[in-house]
Amino acid sequence: MAHLSKRDILLASLAAPAAGAVRRRPAAETPTDLPAIAPGPFSPSTASLARFQTADWFRNAKFGIWAHWGPQAVPRQGDWYARFMYVPGTPFYDHHLRTYGHPADVGYKDLIPLWKAERFDPDALMARYKAAGARYFVSMGVHHDNFDLWASRHHRWNALAMGPRRDIVGAWKAAAVRQGLRFGVSEHLGASYCWWYPNHLYDQFFPRLGVNYDGADPRFADLYHDNRDEPFLNTPQSWYTRNPAYHQLWFRRIRDLVDMHQPDFLYSDGGLPFDGVGRALLAHFYNASVARSGRLEAIYTCKDTGSGAFDARWAVQDVERGVLKGINPLPWQTDTSNGDWFEREGDTYKTPGEVITMLADIVSKNGNLLLNVVLHADGSLPPESDALLEALAGWMAVNGEAIHDTRPWRVFGEGPTETASGMFKEKAAYTAADIRFTVRDETLYALTLGSPRGQIAIAALAAGNAQERRPVRSVRLLGYPEPLRYRQTDAALLIDCPARLPTAYASAFAIRFA
Repeated sequence: MAHLSKRDILLASLAAPAAGAVRRRPAAETPTDLPAIAPGPFSPSTASLARFQTADWFRNAKFGIWAHWGPQAVPRQGDWYARFMYVPGTPFYDHHLRTYGHPADVGYKDLIPLWKAERFDPDALMARYKAAGARYFVSMGVHHDNFDLWASRHHRWNALAMGPRRDIVGAWKAAAVRQGLRFGVSEHLGASYCWWYPNHLYDQFFPRLGVNYDGADPRFADLYHDNRDEPFLNTPQSWYTRNPAYHQLWFRRIRDLVDMHQPDFLYSDGGLPFDGVGRALLAHFYNASVARSGRLEAIYTCKDTGSGAFDARWAVQDVERGVLKGINPLPWQTDTSNGDWFEREGDTYKTPGEVITMLADIVSKNGNLLLNVVLHADGSLPPESDALLEALAGWMAVNGEAIHDTRPWRVFGEGPTETASGMFKEKAAYTAADIRFTVRDETLYALTLGSPRGQIAIAALAAGNAQERRPVRSVRLLGYPEPLRYRQTDAALLIDCPARLPTAYASAFAIRFA
C-alpha cells in the first residue's frame, strides 16, 4: 500500500478559502466555567480579540524553523504513526507488527520509552538554525499522540516523567533565547480525541480476531482518551470533539504550556479549537504577552479549514504545505517540512533550491515560512537536513538582506510559472525567468527563482512602467563586488549577469532609483 500523506487524508475535506477570509461559528461569547484568564485588554469575545495586530517582529522575521519532533520519530515511518499503527492494511500497522509486535500486546505507550533523545543538543542545533536565517524557532508542544513535551502539571504522559526525562520545550526555549531568536510552541492536542480513535478498536482478522488493542485498557485512558463513540471521519466537523470535558482539559494543558514557557508564538493544527474555550485561551495568551512586554508581541496562527474557528482579525492565517496566489493584505504563514513531518525511512527530501525559491515566493506575497527540519529520534540531523542547513547558511549570509525586514512591493513578481493557491500545493518548477520582488527602505530586491545566465529581463521595470516612474539609478548583485551593466528599455530592465554567480539556487539583485 502506498504511503499515506496528510494530502491524501485531508485534501478532499479541507479546502483552503480565499486569502483573508473570515469564518466564525456561532457560540456563547464568553465561557463561564473556566479558570480566570490573565487580566488585560483582551476578553474571549470576538469583538475584543479583533483588536489584535500582527507584531513587527513577526513581519520582519520572514523565516522560522520548527522541530516537529517526538516519540513518533522512533519507528522512522513518518507522520501519523500513532494513529495508523492501529489500522490494519496500512504500512504503519504492518511495520508495527513486524518490528514491535501486535498492537494489542505492544501499543504506542510502549514506544514512548524508546524515545530517549540521547543525542539532543539544542544549543548546537539552534546555532545552526540561526545561521540558516531563522529569526524564530517553534517547538512541538504536544502532537495528536497526546504526549506532552514539557513538564506538564496536568498530564502524567510527559517528556520529563518518561522517554527523554527532560523538559524538551524548556530546553529548546533556553537555546533559542541564548541565540536571540523568538520562541514559539505548536499544539495539536485539540484534534487528538477524535484522531486517535482507532486505538480503541480490535483486529477483524484471525488469528487475533476480536482482541482489543491496548487503547481499550482503562489503565491507560489518560493517554488514549476515553473515546468510544466519536471517531475522526475525514470531515472538518469531526476534527474537533464535541466533548465539553475534553475542551476543559485542552484549556488547562495548553494554558499550562504557555504559562510555563511564555512563548511569543502559538500554532494550532486546525482552526482555533472549541469556540469560546479556544477564545478564552487566546485572550489569556494575548494578555500574558501584554503583561510581559507592555504591548502585544504574541502571534497566534491557525488554519482556515472548516474545523474550529478562524478570523483574520485575530489570527494569522497558516497554509499547510502551500502558498497564496498574490500579495495578501495581512501577514500570513506557510508551514511545511523538508521531508515528512516525522522522519520516514527512504523519504524524498526537499532540495535547498526548492526551499529557497519557496521562501522568496512566500515573502514576496507578505508571508512567512515556518520550516520543519527533520530530526532523527535521537535528536541528531539526518544527512539531508544537515546539508539543507549548510546550504541555507551560505545563501542567507549573502542574500538575507533581500528576505529579512522586507515588505512586499507593488507587485509580487513575474514570470512564466503559475503557482497554485491553497494547502498541499507547494510544488513549482521555477526558472530564472521567474522573479519575486521585496523592498526595504529605498531598495527594491529582485530575486530570480533560478540561476540566471547571460542577461535577465525584468518587465515590471521597463521604462515608463506603472509601478515605479523614477528611472533606475544602480543595480548590484548581492555577494558580487563589481557593478553591473544594465539598461532600461521600453520592454524591460535588462541586466547583464556575471559569468560566475556568488550563490546557487537563486540570485538577488538590489535596485535603487533616482
